Amino acid sequence: MKWTGLNDLRESYLKFFESKGHLRMASAPLVPQGDNSVLLINAGMTPLKKYFQGIEEPPRHRVTTCQKCIRTPDIDNVGKTARHGTYFEMLGNFSFGDYFKHEATAWAWEYLTKVLEIPEDRLWVTIYEEDDEAGDIWANEVGVPRDRIIKLGKADNFWEHGSGPCGPCSEIHFDRGEKYGPFESFEQAGECDRIIEIWNLVFTQFDNDGKGNYTQLATKNIDTGMGLERLACVMQDVDNLFEVDTIQNIMKKICSVAGVNYHDDPTTDVSIRVITDHIRSTTFMVGDGIRPSNEGRGYVLRRLLRRAARHGRMLGVNRPFLYEICDTVINENLTAYPELDEKREYIKKVIKTEEESFAKTVDKGMQILGEFIKELSADDTRKPILSGENLFKLHDTYGFPIDLTREILQEKNIGIDEERFFELMNEQKAKARSNQAFKGGWDEATANALSGLTTTFVGYKSLTADSKILAMIKDGEVTDVCNEGDEVTVVLDITPFYAESGGQVGDCGTITAGENVMQVIDTKKTGAGQFICNCHVESGCFYTDDSVKSAVDEKKRMATARNHTCAHLLQAALRKVLGDHVHQAGSFVDPYRCRFDFSHFSAVTPEELEKIEMLVNDWILAGIPVVTEELPIEEARKKGAMALFGEKYGDIVRVVQAGDVSTEFCGGTHLDNTAKAGLFKIISETSVASGVRRIEAVTGYNVLSAYDQTKAMVTNIAQVLKIANPTAVMQKCENMMNEMHAMQAEIDRLNGIISMSQMKNVTEGATEVNGIKVFSAMLSGVTGDSLRKAGDKLKDANDSFIAVLAGVSDGKGNFLCIASPEAVAKGANAGKIVKEIAAIAGGKGGGKPDTAMAGIADVTKIDEALLALTDIVKNMIG
Repeated sequence: MKWTGLNDLRESYLKFFESKGHLRMASAPLVPQGDNSVLLINAGMTPLKKYFQGIEEPPRHRVTTCQKCIRTPDIDNVGKTARHGTYFEMLGNFSFGDYFKHEATAWAWEYLTKVLEIPEDRLWVTIYEEDDEAGDIWANEVGVPRDRIIKLGKADNFWEHGSGPCGPCSEIHFDRGEKYGPFESFEQAGECDRIIEIWNLVFTQFDNDGKGNYTQLATKNIDTGMGLERLACVMQDVDNLFEVDTIQNIMKKICSVAGVNYHDDPTTDVSIRVITDHIRSTTFMVGDGIRPSNEGRGYVLRRLLRRAARHGRMLGVNRPFLYEICDTVINENLTAYPELDEKREYIKKVIKTEEESFAKTVDKGMQILGEFIKELSADDTRKPILSGENLFKLHDTYGFPIDLTREILQEKNIGIDEERFFELMNEQKAKARSNQAFKGGWDEATANALSGLTTTFVGYKSLTADSKILAMIKDGEVTDVCNEGDEVTVVLDITPFYAESGGQVGDCGTITAGENVMQVIDTKKTGAGQFICNCHVESGCFYTDDSVKSAVDEKKRMATARNHTCAHLLQAALRKVLGDHVHQAGSFVDPYRCRFDFSHFSAVTPEELEKIEMLVNDWILAGIPVVTEELPIEEARKKGAMALFGEKYGDIVRVVQAGDVSTEFCGGTHLDNTAKAGLFKIISETSVASGVRRIEAVTGYNVLSAYDQTKAMVTNIAQVLKIANPTAVMQKCENMMNEMHAMQAEIDRLNGIISMSQMKNVTEGATEVNGIKVFSAMLSGVTGDSLRKAGDKLKDANDSFIAVLAGVSDGKGNFLCIASPEAVAKGANAGKIVKEIAAIAGGKGGGKPDTAMAGIADVTKIDEALLALTDIVKNMIG
C-alpha cells in the first residue's frame, strides 16, 4: 500500500468514478437547500434526496461527489476520544435507476484493490443475512472468498427510515493488523478496532409501507458512502483522523500558537483535539454563510466556537486565536475548495468577532458559575446539582451556553437540572411567540389546487402578456368564477409579473378581459415554484380558462429596478471603501427603498458613508451599461460573478454585470443602464446583528421625495421657533441648547442648596451599631445627581457611619447608601444594604461596598424602608 495524502485520495476517487461515466458534482453547501428536515448536511446523499425521491430529474443518472458534512450528536465526546469528530467529508457514488449491485460491488473492489492497491486479504465484506444475491455477486463475480463474506442482521446491514424506499447494505471492512489485537473472529476483531468499516454500499430496492411489508421498487438506486478521513487513516497507516496529514498540520499550528506538544499530556491532548476538530467545522460553516446566533445552525456554530475558545484558555491562550488557525485550515483544503480563499478574510473576521464576544462573557460567566459551585460545595447535605434557575440565569443573562456549563460541571462531578432549564427556555419562547405576529403559509387546499400547474415567466423582456387563467382560489377553495369585490389568488399560464424572490418584492399591475379588471396586489411563488398573483377584482367577473391581458405597473417596476441595480452598486462601493470582507447578508428592494445588510464589524463612519454614496452616484452618472445574461456556472465564476453565501445554484445561472464595477449572480429585475437610477441617497446605517450592518437608501424620484420631506421639516421647525429665515434654524437651535445647559446648571446648583439645607440635622438621632453611626434621611425635590452630591458632602463631614438617603423628584425616587471605610472594614456592604432597603419599596439596585444606589418603585413605602435600616445593619455588623 502506498502512502497517499488526503487531498490526493479525494481526487483519485472522483476521477475513478468519472472514468465510469459518473458526473462529478461539487459539494453542496452545509446549509440544506430546500430541505427543512435537517439542520446541516450530515451525509453524502442528503443533498441528493430529491433525485432519489423522484422530485427532480438528476443532471445525470450516475453521479459522484465528495460532500462536506457536519454531525454534532457526539460533540461532548469530541476530544475525549480520538475517534469522534464533527466535521468530515463523505465520498460517494450514486445511481438513480441506472446500474445496481453488479457494478457497485465490482467498482468498489476495483478502486480499493487496483487503484489504491490495498491487499485483498486485508478486506472483509458484510452483507444482509437475507441478501443471497449480493453474496453470490461478491463471491462469483468479484472473487471474494466465501469465508470473508459475513452475514449480519437487519440492525447492521439494512438501511431504512420509517416508510418509503429502503434496502440491504453491503459494507467493506479493512483489517488494520495485529498491533490492534488478535483476530479470533470477525466480531471480536471489530470490537478491538482491528477491523474497521470503510465503505457502505446501500442497495435501495424495496418500498416499505411502514407496516413491515416490502415490495420491489420498479426503479432501483445505489447510494454509497466512504469517509474520506477514515480512508486516509488506512492509506497512511495511522490510528485516527487526528493523525491524518492535513489534520495533523492543523494540530501542529495549534500547538505552535499554544506552546504545547501533542502526546505530552492526556489532558492537553483533549483540548488540542477539540480545537482541531471544531476549527475545521467552523471554518467551513462560516464559509457557507452560517453566522453565530442563539438558535438553529447559528447556535451550533456558536457552540463549537465557544467550546474551542474555552479549550484554548485551558491551554493558556487567553486571547482570540482561532481565527489565526483558519489560515491553516483553508490552505490545507484549497485544492478541493478554492472558494475558501475568496472568503478567507471574511471567515477570519467572523470567527475573531465571536471569540472577542465570548471573551467578554466568559470571564463574568465563569465568575458567577464559580459562586454557584461554592454554594453547592458549602451545602454537603444534598447531592451537588446546579438548579435549572441558575442554569437559565447563566445562559440568559450572561450568554453562557448550557453545553459549556454542563461540560465544566461534569469535570467537577456536579449534576445539572436540565429539565427545569428547558422548562424555563420553553416559557421564554412561548412568550416570544405570543408577541410575534403569526406568519402563515399556503393552506393545503391552495397547494393541492396549484399542484401540477406551471407558469412561463416573460417579465424580463416584456411588461405585458396575453395570458390564460389556469386556476383561481377564493377563501381557500378552488373556484371557477370570481366577481367584483372578491379577493382571489390567480395562476396564469404566461405571466409578466415578477414573483417575490431574492429580496425583491413581487410585481403589481392589472389583469383585464375587456371591461373586466383585476388589480394585482402582489406576486409570489409557492414552495413548489408556481407563480401566483394575489388580486382584487375591481370590476366585472372572471372565469377559469379566460383569455386575459396581463400588465405590470411599469412605474413601480422601474422604481424597484432602480433600487435593485443600486443595491449591486452599493455592495461594490462597500467592498471598495470598507474592504473585501464585506458580503451580502440580506437585502430587500421595493419601489420605495433599497435595504442592504452586509458583513462588517463596526459602525460605518460618516466619512465612509459619504465616500460610499459618492461612489455609487459617480457610477450612476457615468451611464454604465447593465448587461444581464444566462451562463454556465463555471463561466460565470470565471467572470468573477459574486454569489450569495450558502446559496445553491444550478448549472446555468443568471448574471447581472454593470461594466467593471459589479458582476453578481441574480434573478431580479434591473435597469439596462446605471444612469436611469437618477440619484442615490443613503438614509440610514444601523446594526441588525453581531457583525451585520444595514444601510437603507433611496433612488430616483424617491430622492426628490426625501429632499422635499427634509425641506418641509426644516420649514416647520422655523415656524415653531418663529424664525423668518429657515437657514437660521441651526443657529437658533445652538443658542437654545446653550441656554438650556446654563439653566440646568443653575437647577443643579439650587437642588444642591435644597438638599444640603435638608441635610443639616440628619445625623441627629443617629443610632450606633458596633461603634458605627447609622442614620437615614428623606430629601424632597432631589434628583439622583443631587443625591450623589449630598452623599459626597456626608463623606466629607462624617467618620465611621452608614447612611441611607432617599431622594424624590417628580414622583420618581432613588435610594443612596454610603458606608465609611471603617464601616466597610467591619463587614458593612452598601450594595447589599441598599438592595434590601429598595426591595421593601419594590425597587432594585446595588453597587460597591462603600457606595450603592437603587430605584424606588413605590414612594409611599419610603418611610417603612428607611425604618428597616438599623436592623439590616445589626444583622450585618452587629
